[in-house]
Amino acid sequence: MLSKYHWWRDAVIYQVYVRSFLDSTGDGIGDLAGVRAGLPYLKKLGVDGIWLSPFYPSPQHDHGYDVADYCDVDPLFGDLAEFDLLMAAARRLGIRVLLDIVPNHCSSEHPWFREALAAGPGSAARARFHFADGRGPDGAEPPNNWHSMFGGPAWTRVTEADGRPGQWYLHMFAPEQPDWNWRNREIGAEFDRILRFWLDRGIDGFRIDVAAGLFKHPELPDSDDPEADARTRDSVNPLAWNQPEVHDVWRHWRGVCEEYAARDGRERLLVGEVSVPTAREHAEYVRSDELHQAFFFDLLSAPWEDGAFRKVISEAMQDIAGTGSTVTWVLNNHDQVRTVTRYGEPATEGSGLGAARARAAALLMLALPGAAYIYQGEELGLPEVVDLPDDVLTDPIFRRTGSRARIRDGCRVPLPWSGQASPFGFTSGVEGAKPWLPQPEWFAEHATDRALADTRSFWHLYREGLQLRASLPQLGEGTLRWLDTPPGVLAFVRGDDLVCAVNFTTAPVPAPVSGTPLLSSGPCPAAGVLPGSTTAWWISDLPSIPHPLKGHQR
Repeated sequence: MLSKYHWWRDAVIYQVYVRSFLDSTGDGIGDLAGVRAGLPYLKKLGVDGIWLSPFYPSPQHDHGYDVADYCDVDPLFGDLAEFDLLMAAARRLGIRVLLDIVPNHCSSEHPWFREALAAGPGSAARARFHFADGRGPDGAEPPNNWHSMFGGPAWTRVTEADGRPGQWYLHMFAPEQPDWNWRNREIGAEFDRILRFWLDRGIDGFRIDVAAGLFKHPELPDSDDPEADARTRDSVNPLAWNQPEVHDVWRHWRGVCEEYAARDGRERLLVGEVSVPTAREHAEYVRSDELHQAFFFDLLSAPWEDGAFRKVISEAMQDIAGTGSTVTWVLNNHDQVRTVTRYGEPATEGSGLGAARARAAALLMLALPGAAYIYQGEELGLPEVVDLPDDVLTDPIFRRTGSRARIRDGCRVPLPWSGQASPFGFTSGVEGAKPWLPQPEWFAEHATDRALADTRSFWHLYREGLQLRASLPQLGEGTLRWLDTPPGVLAFVRGDDLVCAVNFTTAPVPAPVSGTPLLSSGPCPAAGVLPGSTTAWWISDLPSIPHPLKGHQR
């Protein structure tokens, strides 16, 4: 099963946020042994692979995205021997494993950065990063006006070996995350070594953090809108992101992966975290000699409205699928408010509207052509934890700004596995052990044991959707054809006869086809009717399908 060459084109990958998945040691932090223990659960759910968040040695200023050693395991999470056991267990179950790699920046504790601090201005060690003299007569002002995505200036001044204030270094995220200078050939050579280290241990590919980053404008000029990244919490400064040279890196990495695939016929995947303004620019990253996939975040950011969903789906199918790649759909991840909360409305809080919409969106995503990524807890219908007290928040955005706006702790609270009280089976073996972020009492309603026992749960919806996706030739890779629908409803055909329809309104509407749905995100008590906030799939004879719109068809 693991020899399928183009397995990634329609794969469903489950994102494991390691520190919040399952704790095997009782220290309140999830670990690799916990991931290994959870693999049978993921196999039963029906995913094709997992993506592991960073587990490398790190001071954990940004939960592992500040890497001090790219070729080892932080003792918090285990060791290389435990990683090898995890790989072997995943291979036995037919589950592929992707690692999160962070090439835009490292930790301020990385040996090369510590060497740069000691070496001083003009040194070869400093040339691996973006060190520059400050502006003004005493160099007291940053080299340019850029702001970090996490708030505040994107530059920090260092104290030189003689004790005097010295140069500044660039960090587009936290000060503990200095940006690599990819114009220095040493950086590319070092990441070549890192890729091969993990590929030689049998992994199936990499999720690439900040894949539109790496290169900065060579002159590091001032920005016309220096606070844009911090304001949007997105990579929008055109001087710091999406520079043309980055595509050469992905062509080289693709070549490395193809070298390994040529040996054994097992294709290694590169999937990028690519945040760019348009689907057309996004498509440039997934050309045939670059990344295999790049997350299409436009679906995640689309408001719950039929026109918005249709627009982003059509643009993706036109621009991205047109490259020969497949679209990589995602609704949740470790940086975003969970869909159950995001799709809810304050006026209807407690009505279940957010949950109904989240279920409908999930079934829509699983019906779309291409690949899909599921974030842990999504299959349990977990809402965002929005009331964590300030004193437990760990997100560097909060530490840098003091603002709770867009902080990410609420989607990272450790998973509930069983029971009626925290730690809900997440951590065991030590009496009184507490998860690294507190779990609310209402997590009991979403615990895995309860979800497995309730056939109406989110978990069963995901499992049934994944089973059908794997068994029906109409789903997975392919094209779609839009159907004519009333306002507030989207419907499309996969293959010749599978119809997916989504009712974005809260009122029932006539279904686009007759008969009982094959699968629906909510109860459909009457044939030929699609309830509000519901998605359904049908197998239908072609003559009963209405004529498609004259617009875009794939």
